[in-house]
Amino acid sequence: MSQNTRRRTIARHGQLRTPGPLGQLLKLFAIGLSVLLVSGVAVAGYIAYDFGSTVSANAVEIEGQEEVPPDISAYEGGFNLVLTGVDTCEDEYKQYFGDRCTGADSKGTLNDVNLLVHVSDEPRRITAVSFPRDLMLPIPECKDEEGNTHSAMSKQQLNVAYSDAGLSCVVKTISELTDQEVQFAASVTFGGVIEITNAIGGVDVCLANPIKDRHTGLDLAAGTHTLQGLEALQFLRTRHGVGDGSDLGRIGNQQQYMSNLAKKLISSDTLSNVPVMLKLATTAVDNLETSTSLANPMTIVQIGLAVKSVAFEDIVFLQYPTFADPDNPNRVVADEASAAAMWDAINQNAQLQITHENTENDGVVVTDPGTTATGEPVDPSATADPTATPDGVVALPENIKGTSAAQTTCSNGNVR
Repeated sequence: MSQNTRRRTIARHGQLRTPGPLGQLLKLFAIGLSVLLVSGVAVAGYIAYDFGSTVSANAVEIEGQEEVPPDISAYEGGFNLVLTGVDTCEDEYKQYFGDRCTGADSKGTLNDVNLLVHVSDEPRRITAVSFPRDLMLPIPECKDEEGNTHSAMSKQQLNVAYSDAGLSCVVKTISELTDQEVQFAASVTFGGVIEITNAIGGVDVCLANPIKDRHTGLDLAAGTHTLQGLEALQFLRTRHGVGDGSDLGRIGNQQQYMSNLAKKLISSDTLSNVPVMLKLATTAVDNLETSTSLANPMTIVQIGLAVKSVAFEDIVFLQYPTFADPDNPNRVVADEASAAAMWDAINQNAQLQITHENTENDGVVVTDPGTTATGEPVDPSATADPTATPDGVVALPENIKGTSAAQTTCSNGNVR
């Protein structure tokens, strides 16, 4: 039987007081891509050794998980990973996060950042869909790591799934929402954002306007910045400092960071730097909770080989489409029609065209629209016209926000 009030959920909304750190997207892609993109023999050997003693021991069984095939090419149509960032207050870092780790909201662990990453088969494409933490949806019946069954909830925020029954419940919730089978999953805590950013020597971001956010302590002038450690975490946490100050605007800002991080990790300078990759792998191992399907180092290497040569225009970051919740304007609900169109295009392995035109409410502005599927510069005036797309390209509904790694976006700071 479904119920909504069984347990304290600590569901904090993006339009309300800033919660704990939301730098999880960095951790998700820094950890995920740092491991997935490693193809050097020395680094792969290191990962194989350390995974055997560390990650495998902490791996979580995904409910209903099928046996992983010897080769990931057996996954027809490609495969999916759920990557989630949880806001555990680790002793080493909690001093940075104020009331989130010391006040009334310090109990519980929320999956505040959630992505489904689809890696298609040939031609290889990567599509990362971000789900708002305040998305109201059913939480299915889930089993926790001890085998206890937690009853379903008819309508709750997405970010309570982890506190309800762990990583497996996050996977099951997203899988049922999207009707996508999930083969792999991982979660990370926010402390890794500082260590991982330092390990790769920082990530460049640009600001179209200054950001000054007293809630996170971030104070950056317009222009380009190389962010490391705590400053990177502040950048990824900020929502009051960008766009309309909402969690949806923050997702756009975080996607700028993810795109630049992906490009840096894919670059030959990073992949060929064995000391950097070893340091990155060490940090990843220390901060990962994976599904058992992702605990095999050879699977990691196969995934790395599958994605390392994907063109920037085929690495796309999307925001799951939503409407305001009619029961609570500070929450959102799924736009099922637009979401269906998005998944249809992803399942077709089409090249995706983002038609949404950013406004002052969004977290970023597009400063370079990139190139088309044929290599020509994008004509922004044509992006909203589905008939202007070449064969094999699908124009997404205009309310689906996102960017590709081929584009350049800058933070839309709201200090004018």
